[in-house]
Amino acid sequence: MPELPEVETVVRGLRPHMEGALIERVEQRRADLRFPFPPRFVARLEGAVITGLSRRAKYVLVALDRPDVLVMHLGMSGKFLVNGQEARAMKHDHVVFHLSSGDQVTYHDPRRFGFMDLVTAAALDQHKFFAHLGPEPLGNGFHAALLAAKARGKKTALKNFLLDQRVVAGLGNIYVLEALFRTGLHPARPAADLVTKHGRPRKMAEELVAAIRQVLRDAIEAGGSSLKDYAKADGSMGYFQHRFQVYGREGEACVRPGCSGQIERIVQGGRSSFYCPRCQS
Repeated sequence: MPELPEVETVVRGLRPHMEGALIERVEQRRADLRFPFPPRFVARLEGAVITGLSRRAKYVLVALDRPDVLVMHLGMSGKFLVNGQEARAMKHDHVVFHLSSGDQVTYHDPRRFGFMDLVTAAALDQHKFFAHLGPEPLGNGFHAALLAAKARGKKTALKNFLLDQRVVAGLGNIYVLEALFRTGLHPARPAADLVTKHGRPRKMAEELVAAIRQVLRDAIEAGGSSLKDYAKADGSMGYFQHRFQVYGREGEACVRPGCSGQIERIVQGGRSSFYCPRCQS
């Protein structure tokens, strides 16, 4: 599933084509994706001007000159294609936006785990998709003190703790594991280790916040990670997967200078965790 860097890359790729454009026509080629489309989906979009594109967690948000916000999630295999590709009317091209700029933006999703909804802007923060979300990891609301407050008394494994969207929004398996490697923390270590008995963040909490921010910035700069279905809006691949230090590297040598360890894999919460047993504790 695309994680925060991939969704941010998609938003940045769509922004030049969609912002300021009028939606002249919408082709809705099926009744549902993961969920049914909202009532009057096409009618509520056609004739609207797109005033901005942004991201919240792993959601793409399209602001309109109407009360509604178009909320889109890529699911497992969803991607947006701009111009050219959609003309082939491929089997899994489910929605096509025809814009006044002359651009056409197609939503392509073979597995149909993605979805689209229209949510009133005034109620967006209280909507079921967003009401429970923690702060954005690249925003000012994410810091060591907040992480420590949420970790206090938690026996939950550190990786699973960071994947909880109520703790911090948008983090996924790949980038949590890469950040834990950068800070030398074992993914199964209890989350409570981040905080002192007095409730203050330990040094490792400060380092972890910095590592999460940096790995996300590095991944966004690289255009995200293309493993299976993910592609940028222009159809090209991201390349952060070539910079993975632990993810998917089971049995390979640790890349940390001076470490003679070998990357191992365990399963946590049904997902693979990769780590170095020598330099992560």
